[in-house]
Amino acid sequence: MNASPAPRGVYAALVALYVLLFPYHPGLRSPNELCRLWQTRALVEYGTLDINRALQDFGYVGDLSVKDGRYYPSKAPLLSFAAVPLYAVMRVAAGGFLHAVREVPLVFFSRLLLTVLPTLLLLRLVRRFLGEYVSPQVADAVTVTYGLGSLAFSYSLLFMSHQTTAVLLFGGFYALWRVARGEWREWGYAVAGACAGATVAAEYTGALGVLGLVLYATLSVVWREEPARARWSRMGRGVGLALLGALPFLVGLMLYHQAAFGHPLESGYKHLNDAAYQPWHLGGFLGIRYPDPRAFALSFFSPLRGLFTLSPFLLLALPGLFLLGREARGRGEWRMHTWLVVALLAGYTYFTSSFSYDSWGWTTGPRHLTGLVPFLLLPVARVLERLRQLERPIWTGVAAALCTASIVITGLATFVNYVPDDVSNVFLGLAMPLLRAGYLPPNVLNLLGLSNPLAGVLLLAPLLGVSGWVFARLVRSEGKRPGASPLVAGGVTLALLLGVQLATVRHDAADRGAVGFLEKVWLVPPGRSLSFWPAP
Repeated sequence: MNASPAPRGVYAALVALYVLLFPYHPGLRSPNELCRLWQTRALVEYGTLDINRALQDFGYVGDLSVKDGRYYPSKAPLLSFAAVPLYAVMRVAAGGFLHAVREVPLVFFSRLLLTVLPTLLLLRLVRRFLGEYVSPQVADAVTVTYGLGSLAFSYSLLFMSHQTTAVLLFGGFYALWRVARGEWREWGYAVAGACAGATVAAEYTGALGVLGLVLYATLSVVWREEPARARWSRMGRGVGLALLGALPFLVGLMLYHQAAFGHPLESGYKHLNDAAYQPWHLGGFLGIRYPDPRAFALSFFSPLRGLFTLSPFLLLALPGLFLLGREARGRGEWRMHTWLVVALLAGYTYFTSSFSYDSWGWTTGPRHLTGLVPFLLLPVARVLERLRQLERPIWTGVAAALCTASIVITGLATFVNYVPDDVSNVFLGLAMPLLRAGYLPPNVLNLLGLSNPLAGVLLLAPLLGVSGWVFARLVRSEGKRPGASPLVAGGVTLALLLGVQLATVRHDAADRGAVGFLEKVWLVPPGRSLSFWPAP
């Protein structure tokens, strides 16, 4: 199916939320973000990989590795290096001295250019991809729900590598998909290889997703209707081009490891500075051991960080996978999609079930599953499409309500985006109490002199409006008004989801303490605006 022009107002609201929101609080000393940016500072200011001098000049941060007395971020280095040109330009524009670039604008523009804008480009690819398999109504609704109702929203607004991994993995898949359909020449394999190499350089666990891309690329050649000799020749060229694309990133990563940790295959996780974190990465492969039922259950269903609790629309991917498998009979393209989703879902499920759940720490949702989410969208979309085709209004209303709830729950959680470990429920136990107290997220409107909570309410309104639009988009057939059945079914579903939230929130001392702590460090509390630069 071909895509139709998207509803401009809805996508404009989505872009505005991505660009204007800035959930950041310097008092938290966000370690995952600042350790990367401190290395960016070190590269520009001192020309060093280690951040010893940056720690002295700009303050201590966490998430560090230490080797021979030299400190480095414990993370893969791609984002640190990607921010170097930005930092250099900002330094010159701000006067060119050591402390010219303040922390708040550095974090804001690093997010905007290196995590927000790539995700907005990803959403265009997602919409283009879904539009080939489902109606424009469903493709729009699923794309918007992914953009505002999943981990994509949360981690685009943080300078972390999780959404970067999702962007790179789907970008690599998109290149392979276009090549397999004959829409791109074979140089698309080089694009996919570059995305795969950059994925590993951005986040080591992204290698799980790369394995899925390798499987998809292999199947796209093996199941191709041409002589065996031609298939082997094509595979050889594809491997060569993919390696050519990946090589600069992999060689650069190994050179970085050699310079920082003394061996090309030795990462910072073997030299963690904080002894309390070391057990999480010992044993197995980078801490991946045998599955643990507790880690599995909490990663998917915890009221604090469960993937399906925050984004219940992703539950539709489970029946959608069976639907894809049934539709794949005799159709190579559909079979490739099915096997890719099965492989990625199995791999990421094993990972999140085998790694320490307690290591997710102060984040929105199970962050290492962020790279999986865009690959679940086609099964979700196929379920929604089939329900509309079969004219099942009750189940269509249920599915539409899951999408709406995802945008509301994940959207409000993202307004906070720093989630203490001891909160009972991120939606009712943390986000809603802060919202009621006027603690809305810092945003660009604050820079224009508009104080919170008014500035935050002006961003809350489009979030809620888009969530309602998604529901209406899905339950309405072309040229017809929705009947009572999908509206009632959707209302009942939303009530049940709210009931689950109410049943799991405690409002105990831990919840109140987390809310109180965040209020103390909130960058733009009620009645305040924001300034990037201090007055002379």
